[in-house]
Amino acid sequence: MTDRYDGVDLLADHSILLAVPAFLPAFLIAGVVVVIAVRDRRGGDDGDPPDDPATGPDTEPRKED
Repeated sequence: MTDRYDGVDLLADHSILLAVPAFLPAFLIAGVVVVIAVRDRRGGDDGDPPDDPATGPDTEPRKED
């Protein structure tokens, strides 16, 4: 395979072997994000009631006329 090139050492003969070091960190980070999201979803309710959009935490309740 390298008979044509004298003094050339072929370190990887397939493009997948060259691409793995580039994609491996991205897959690891994506995996960690997925694991954290799944654990958070399985964690259950926090106990805090959701805020009413009409009377959010920074607004006053609406007054009826």
